[in-house]
Amino acid sequence: MDEQPKQNSPHPTEPVVLTTDRLVLRAPCEGDVDAVFAACQDEEIQRWTVVPSPYRRQDAEYFVHDLAIDGWRTGENLVWCVFERETGALVGSQGLMACAGRPGAAEVGWWAAKEFRGRGYTVEAAAAVARYGLRELGLRRLEWLAYVGNEGSRAVAGKVGFRFEGTLRSYSEQRGRFLDTWIASLLAGDLPD
Repeated sequence: MDEQPKQNSPHPTEPVVLTTDRLVLRAPCEGDVDAVFAACQDEEIQRWTVVPSPYRRQDAEYFVHDLAIDGWRTGENLVWCVFERETGALVGSQGLMACAGRPGAAEVGWWAAKEFRGRGYTVEAAAAVARYGLRELGLRRLEWLAYVGNEGSRAVAGKVGFRFEGTLRSYSEQRGRFLDTWIASLLAGDLPD
């Protein structure tokens, strides 16, 4: 039996901090602009996400000052920067975006800084966001979408427990082009106890 959502969209009143054994996830702040700018210079982040390319400093400022603040204020796009607890270094970003017109559903997304890939950080952070969305916010469904070929993101989704549902042809837009997109979902019942 499917669990009923507690609310129609992610809408905490204030940004929420999530912690794991190795990570702290918190809303971006002014001091993160330089680290976000540096991380998003990576060609792989630009290739597989919707971040602007080339990525300019004003794009990092927009991410921190506008996108994240507005997303938390409206509850429609919750954005976290992910930091290594031990060093405080930015290791990536996580997002939880409400699916318009589909109450109780949200899309997850992430990117990882090049120097921190392969350590399991993105899996750890994505699992924390999934638990928060499904258990704390009471969402009924999380969706992971990625452009076909993004094997790294697909591996993360699989390790978190997302179930692959197929390929959506010419589905997701990236800088004016529509690309084939993989989709997977995670329900509250899929989470381990």
